[in-house]
Amino acid sequence: QVQLVESGGGSVQAGRSLRLSCSGSGYYTRFDCMGWFRQVPGKEREGVAAIYMALGSAEYGTAYYANSVKGRATITQDNTKNAVYLDLDSLKPDDTAIYSCVANTDGCYWLLPQYKFWGHGTQVTVSS
Repeated sequence: QVQLVESGGGSVQAGRSLRLSCSGSGYYTRFDCMGWFRQVPGKEREGVAAIYMALGSAEYGTAYYANSVKGRATITQDNTKNAVYLDLDSLKPDDTAIYSCVANTDGCYWLLPQYKFWGHGTQVTVSS
């Protein structure tokens, strides 16, 4: 069984930064791809960022970002720890959402919600 555990959420003021962390554990020892989605109640889930983690792949290190966070977000990974991090800068109230970590062991869905593994999510609240 695979578990993804997020941390780093909380309440911050607009304009500040925060880092979300996600660590995976379980049967699969390596993920091909990890990323972040976010959702606000009543709205569609949005892919925020994803990064390719498979060593030796031509796509290793490739990252994709949603237009809504491009230029403000940086996703990084540590594939020795099955971990992914999301740094969000210049936070806006519109960034308020539950952020969920995702992972896949066979390829990458980038910002599409077809990932096999999902974390429970961590709340991020940005006040103006």
